[in-house]
Amino acid sequence: MLICIHFPTPAIPMPHAHSHGHDDHAHGHGHDHAHAPSVSAANERAVLTGFALTASFMAVELVGGVLSGSLALIADAGHMLTDAAALLLAWLGFRIGRRASDARRTFGYMRIEVLAGLINAITLFALVLWIAWEAVQRLRQPGEVLAGPMLAVAVVGLLVNCLVFWILHRGDQSHVNIKGATLHVLGDLLGSVAAIVAALVIHLTGWMPIDPILSVLVCLLILRSAWSLLRGALDILMEATPPDIDIAALRAHLRERVPGVAGVDHVHVWSITSGKVLATLELALDDGAPAARVVPAVKRALAERFSIGHTTVEVVHAPHDACALEREGRAPHRDANAHAHAHSAEHDPASPVHGGRG
Repeated sequence: MLICIHFPTPAIPMPHAHSHGHDDHAHGHGHDHAHAPSVSAANERAVLTGFALTASFMAVELVGGVLSGSLALIADAGHMLTDAAALLLAWLGFRIGRRASDARRTFGYMRIEVLAGLINAITLFALVLWIAWEAVQRLRQPGEVLAGPMLAVAVVGLLVNCLVFWILHRGDQSHVNIKGATLHVLGDLLGSVAAIVAALVIHLTGWMPIDPILSVLVCLLILRSAWSLLRGALDILMEATPPDIDIAALRAHLRERVPGVAGVDHVHVWSITSGKVLATLELALDDGAPAARVVPAVKRALAERFSIGHTTVEVVHAPHDACALEREGRAPHRDANAHAHAHSAEHDPASPVHGGRG
């Protein structure tokens, strides 16, 4: 016989998990969860500042590329345009994701951040393809470049990118958006270094193919980061178990550390967004173990050991050996009248095993 009981997660200080100080479902479904992870004003300010700096220098680099005849600078300006768009998208993701939940979107708009991270990853792949195409064209038809103006603009670009990277790196790198924006700026920083090296080589030797060659090397670095970001965003959207959580270890931890736990089944752990992990599980209790004590202890153990801030528990009031038999399909036959009596007792508010619906 199954009873779904939802107790509040015990209040403990955690970096990425929320504590619930009341019974979320005791008053029906008209509750208001604070599911959204806190996005500090510093994170938003970092992304917005990075956008302003990147967009401003993008215009400067475009003008410098046209005046110097440097296709490398014009291409890097296009790269910075992509970076500026990624930073703006990240900022919008934070702003929209902060909206409160409603009856239709009970978790709010948190996954806007994940979608923005996915778009960032896709644009990184597109950028790699575009740079590779431009590199082939430059190898086929190298053009004359004014190395002096190119070097000056590239050095300023490197300084701007270093400043933006430093600002973003101080943000919360566990967020998909912050990580995606940082990877974009890192790629642009490497592009500025490549432009400086190309300008120096062209100035000293006049060898033009150095520009596309260095561009391809930068592409390989960006490609690795883009794949990591894409995989992380897809894992969240596919509701995969977070990589730092082992389901078998979770089961063993609850059985060993929480008194009254006879078995743990049907465990599902997933992320709504970066740093916000949820879980559902079926809990078998020892004979005589009170659910009112065991369930909060289970939630506390999951929060402290695995940083799972929101857990829904379905309680099975049955001896451990009976639960094992049921899982193996060998549960003993019970008398229909006895089963009906037990079923009615479950739904009797006066019954001591009645726990409500979570």
